[in-house]
Amino acid sequence: MSHSPAKPKKGWLAHYSELIGAWRRGGLGREDGEDAMHDTVLGMLENGVGAIEDPRAYMARGTSNRLISRHRHVRALEMMPLDNLAETEHPVMAGADTGIEFQQLADALSEALEELPLKCRQVYIRHRLEGWSHTEIAQDMGLSRSMVEKHMSRALRHINERLQNHVPF
Repeated sequence: MSHSPAKPKKGWLAHYSELIGAWRRGGLGREDGEDAMHDTVLGMLENGVGAIEDPRAYMARGTSNRLISRHRHVRALEMMPLDNLAETEHPVMAGADTGIEFQQLADALSEALEELPLKCRQVYIRHRLEGWSHTEIAQDMGLSRSMVEKHMSRALRHINERLQNHVPF
């Protein structure tokens, strides 16, 4: 049984193979880079590779954007266990009026959310309260990721303005 030599890959697929090979050899933030590249290629395939003028540039930019988004997401969600905090950094016991302040803050947040346009409100709730990614929200709502980010920015600006009176300092 004879084996014919493998056909060389061309275009974007060759570039994809090169990048995946580089990550597998231990460079460039391996798992995150591979995941970002796979997400980018999936987007290319879903939207039709033929519609993209420069697939190599698209893959580079898409992968870079996804890595930046992941980095921002991780930094925004950094948490430290209470056991790792110094004694002086532990939360102080709540005062007698904390329950009232909390209820006022919750009421103000509800009012601020109600004032938002429906799509902004849905994006905010799904992302901040339910933990959905911007990509998941975009797919579910039939929007572009960019539009989800715009709705989220608008919601955050509005809520920030409306809750200024509840900032303790």
